[in-house]
Amino acid sequence: MSQLLSDRPKGKEVQLMATCLCDAFYADAAMATVEILEHLGCKVEFPEAQTCCGQPAFNAGDWTATRRVLRYTRKVFDGEKPILLPSGSCRAMLGHGAQLAFEKEPDRDEQARWSNRAWELCDYIVNALGVTKWPGRYNGRISLHRSCHTRGSDSYESAVTLLSSIEGVEIAEVGELEQCCGFGGTFSVSFPHISKEMGELKIEHLTAPQPDVIAGLDMACLMHLGGMMDRQGQPTPRLHVAQILKAALESEKATV
Repeated sequence: MSQLLSDRPKGKEVQLMATCLCDAFYADAAMATVEILEHLGCKVEFPEAQTCCGQPAFNAGDWTATRRVLRYTRKVFDGEKPILLPSGSCRAMLGHGAQLAFEKEPDRDEQARWSNRAWELCDYIVNALGVTKWPGRYNGRISLHRSCHTRGSDSYESAVTLLSSIEGVEIAEVGELEQCCGFGGTFSVSFPHISKEMGELKIEHLTAPQPDVIAGLDMACLMHLGGMMDRQGQPTPRLHVAQILKAALESEKATV
């Protein structure tokens, strides 16, 4: 049922799914996403009727509700344009998770074709647009968190490519890079003590190189880690990679 990732659409007319967390808490990350895409010459369409990728219901085991959400989302994001998400977990849900949920459904092939349109932002910039160098300057040492849901894609590697090309950026070496942050959506609610211990260990590794900023490709991970860091009194800022790319662009404009 699955299609090869190389078959995903690559046009510069794109649809943006901002995700629930950006909509509710992190509008800056969504706006930064739009700005960097427009800088790259993309025409960004934002379907205002969009809601959720279906991941909360999927993780809770309610696949009937998951399919209902996804069928609605397919209608909202109709067409053939790439669907871009500033979230590794939402991209994984629209791709792998959705196809699992529809494996025995009569519209499984339609879902598979639709799922194949979804891209995580950095993966799209590097592997669809062929951009490997980013303009401007950003002075800072960055600990880049590798979210679990970016596995199976080139999202993390693409982010490293873009960030390391920016003048002034140093990518810190983070210990136990593959380790989960402990959020896992409903996992952190169902198993709060385990989630807390996982998060604390992850924070130790991310802060050990004494970074100027902790960056990620998923606001869910950054929200979880950020809340714990605030309670610990850890002052290190947390930013989505898109926000750093936007800041570098602004430095470039300031020198013109």
